[in-house]
Amino acid sequence: MNYRFSDTMESFKSSAVRDILKLTQGKSIISLAGGLPNEQYFPVEAVRDAFSRVFDQGKGVLQYGLTEGFTPLRESLVKHLARSKNIHVGIDNMLITTGSQQAIDLLTRVYIEPGDVILVEKPTYLAAIQVFQSYKARLVSVDCDEHGMNLEDLELKVQQYNPKMIYVIPTFSNPSGKAWSLERRVGTLDICKRHEVLILEDDPYGELRFGSGETFPTLFSLYGEAENNPVVYTSTFSKIVAPALRTGWVVGDPRVIRNMTRAKQAADLHSSTMDQQALHQLFEHFDLYSHIDLIRTQYEARMRQMLELLKAQAWEGVHWIEPKGGMFIWVGMPQGIDTQELMKYAVEEGVAFVPGVSFFADNPENNKMRLNFTHTDSDQMKLAFERLDRALNRMRETAAL
Repeated sequence: MNYRFSDTMESFKSSAVRDILKLTQGKSIISLAGGLPNEQYFPVEAVRDAFSRVFDQGKGVLQYGLTEGFTPLRESLVKHLARSKNIHVGIDNMLITTGSQQAIDLLTRVYIEPGDVILVEKPTYLAAIQVFQSYKARLVSVDCDEHGMNLEDLELKVQQYNPKMIYVIPTFSNPSGKAWSLERRVGTLDICKRHEVLILEDDPYGELRFGSGETFPTLFSLYGEAENNPVVYTSTFSKIVAPALRTGWVVGDPRVIRNMTRAKQAADLHSSTMDQQALHQLFEHFDLYSHIDLIRTQYEARMRQMLELLKAQAWEGVHWIEPKGGMFIWVGMPQGIDTQELMKYAVEEGVAFVPGVSFFADNPENNKMRLNFTHTDSDQMKLAFERLDRALNRMRETAAL
């Protein structure tokens, strides 16, 4: 059979993170690569109880559901967003999705034509790059620092490229872990309002805030109401409950949500109603906010251990930004250290990370790498850095020959 696949397949490159995860399966490799929550903190008993409560309601719980999502869950999320994000919307402004990844895909499907320009952070989430490229968008990176997008560069590129949309992760971003300043959030919103550029705000890590002082308002909440809001906001239960439930949500102007709902009908009819009903039961019978506080505390301790291990290596010319939340530390190696090459030595030594090149839409930087601190326990993390140090030394010795 001569299978005649569409030209779109050219844009579906394999995910570097998924390839690395496959590489580490069944081997004694310590992975600092995946963006994995720690199973130790999954609320197993609460989830089991939630599903039991769902089944107690009868056979009807196994029936088809609304494309928009299970109404009681959407009502619970409306309250959650008002409490935790100062986002005030109704259920008509919300669509339940199969993870926030589907929200990225659906919005791109209904909003982007081939050749449209999307501005992204430098660096940005690699799976979003894959989605945008699959719809044949043109991606242009905006310069960033530890405070967020450079507003002068953003203004310049908006005027130069007339983008249809910008994609941002302003709170504890993947991969860099940075949190945008209020000035950059307000400035980005102002530029996009003036030029009528849609903002897709991806916020999977926003609940994982370290410390108790500083808060980080969403771009969506800075605008205020949903009507005519230039921001479409998406988040997920994957980091605060469990990724296996594959349930996220997206909020925006009703016109945007209606069109995304039509696209979702064509994609999968609706996300798992069983999972949605169980999540509603969690809101009703489980202290989700105490659970989130537990995760924050534990992840901050792991982050601080990784920072201490980074400092202890005394690698000359290595730099990073201390994250204020999230799951990652973005490490810059000295110029001349190609982290893709380093990865080969690292795997031989029994440790894995994600080379940074996959996170750039254009002009990749070869000396960057992403380290995950949430999944690996203390003793294993120490061993991982011993192995990484050996890998770096071997790479330098080989280069000197």
